[in-house]
Amino acid sequence: MSVDRRDFLKLAGLGGVVFASGLGFPTRTAAAADEFYFVQMSDSHWGFKGPKINPEADHTLHKAVEAVNALPQQPDFIIFTGDLTHTTDDAKERRQRLAQFREIVGGLKVKTIHFIPGEHDASLDNGEAFKEFFGKTYYAFAHKGINFVALDNVSDPEASLGAEQLAWLASHLKTLNRDQPLIVIAHRPLFDLAPEWDWATKDGAAAIEQLMPFKDVAVFYGHIHQEHHAMTGHIPHHAATSLIFPQPAPKSQPKRAPVAWDPAAPFKGLGFREVEADGAKLEVEEHPLKA
Repeated sequence: MSVDRRDFLKLAGLGGVVFASGLGFPTRTAAAADEFYFVQMSDSHWGFKGPKINPEADHTLHKAVEAVNALPQQPDFIIFTGDLTHTTDDAKERRQRLAQFREIVGGLKVKTIHFIPGEHDASLDNGEAFKEFFGKTYYAFAHKGINFVALDNVSDPEASLGAEQLAWLASHLKTLNRDQPLIVIAHRPLFDLAPEWDWATKDGAAAIEQLMPFKDVAVFYGHIHQEHHAMTGHIPHHAATSLIFPQPAPKSQPKRAPVAWDPAAPFKGLGFREVEADGAKLEVEEHPLKA
């Protein structure tokens, strides 16, 4: 019996996997595309200062880069789903933080990296500084039989995709083969997870409606600083943990506030994830950061 990459990591005790599930892309067969995996990293908030929240804030992103570089097999590519930097009203400082972030992640072994902004990167200047460093805030690409769409629901300070982007999405989706799987990446949840906590996209329902005709579609996002899984119809939505501090479970307390640092369990609740496409399966594995 052959042993695949995932089974090898488990047998070798590598990877720190705490969650794995087959999400299912039933129309994607092994013959249709090669196996591959990518890494999702999110919410690094470079420039954040808060000793009670993360006294290691100046080093956590470096630790995450080292952890990804230490993976026994490197991913095909990496996706950063927003809030690369922590917000600042100073336009010069914003660009300095984006430059520093870019320099740090330049240390990743994998050089194919896709970026989208978070509201901390883009909402104060409609994404202008982000575009100077990383290019378009929404775009599409394809990889080994799977189509990807990256959306921007943060450059608008009202947390909307906007009519122009929704029109672009509709036009792009018309060019795709609906029998091919589709992965959507965004920063905010597209559905109303907790609008009172700013965990929603005002016109996200319009985007989800456009995605509904695709049988095999999944959404990966950040923003809420925790692993979370939800469904809208047949579409799964998967939130990623943060690289700076965790947030409480949706609506679990009156007000949203970062979870305080636990000296007894440093880096608890922080990490990145692998997403593997293997034939008709799409699997997610969580990698917690370790002290």
